[in-house]
Amino acid sequence: MSNLQTRRPAPTLEEVAAEAGVSRSTVSRVVNGSSQVSPEVLATVGAAIEKLNYIPNRAARSLANRQTMAIALVVPEETTRFFGDPYFAAIVHGITMGLEPSDYVLNLQLAGATSPSPKTMRYLLGGNVDGALVVSHHSGDHFLSSLDETIPVVFGGRPLRHAEQNSYYVDVDNAAAAAKGVDHLVALGRKRIATIAGPADMPAGIDRTEGWRRSLQNAGLPADLISYGDFSMVSGARSMRELLDRAPDLDAVFVASDLMATGAVSVLRERGLSIPGNIAVMGFDDSPAAIGGDIQLTTVHQPSIEMGRRMAETLLALLRGETPERICIMETRIVQRESA
Repeated sequence: MSNLQTRRPAPTLEEVAAEAGVSRSTVSRVVNGSSQVSPEVLATVGAAIEKLNYIPNRAARSLANRQTMAIALVVPEETTRFFGDPYFAAIVHGITMGLEPSDYVLNLQLAGATSPSPKTMRYLLGGNVDGALVVSHHSGDHFLSSLDETIPVVFGGRPLRHAEQNSYYVDVDNAAAAAKGVDHLVALGRKRIATIAGPADMPAGIDRTEGWRRSLQNAGLPADLISYGDFSMVSGARSMRELLDRAPDLDAVFVASDLMATGAVSVLRERGLSIPGNIAVMGFDDSPAAIGGDIQLTTVHQPSIEMGRRMAETLLALLRGETPERICIMETRIVQRESA
């Protein structure tokens, strides 16, 4: 006889009610988390559920309360960038930790850097998810920046549009953190400090560049050596070559991500320059990329895993109808290693 013929049918709500000696509606209230159930009844029904190995029908519950029990993680980046940058791995790890106590599942949506595809837009607005988490926001993401007008949304990083009015987001003070990193280079006696900046259409890129400029101006040093990357290793290498060609006398570089910094380090070694002897290098993120090469990067630590966890917890609070803290700014610090 086949397994399909011998397999017992899944227990029903009615069978749980009979086992517990209560009504079907009482079991339904327990399964749906109602507070109108006494501790004694809750324990009795819970024991019956465990004994019968009853699994609530989430689809039926969703139809009843119009919840999908799904959350979208929207990342407006190409696939190679998402899977190649350890920052995203840390954020997703934190989000998964934050969602673990809930019944919500996470759906990944990789969208275009300037605008999501019509398919993604239809999915997000079509009642398929109860809320969304948006990471790596660009200024061209006009649809994503207004998504919170339709469903609950929490951004990872400050969104550019109406950020101070009604958006929920988790971030670090990127300008202050970058200034802290450049202050460290200044304290080492470096005088010609360049930056490999992040994209000029992203708040993190904009703010970290502003922090670099602010620190140099406060120190009375020129802030004229800048090259823009896209947070990738390839762009870090390209920008480092450009800066060296423009200013052979530079003695330090503040890089807006560890991944770009590893690209910069490869070029410096290729040209026979010592680190930090000839040129000091400061990264940003404190990701695995900072310690994955021959040179251990001095970097600005941001708590990426904790940021992801806080994003998830904030969204869950919104979905429960609560009013969580709208803006969460987390602490950064310098992690000193070999490069500066």
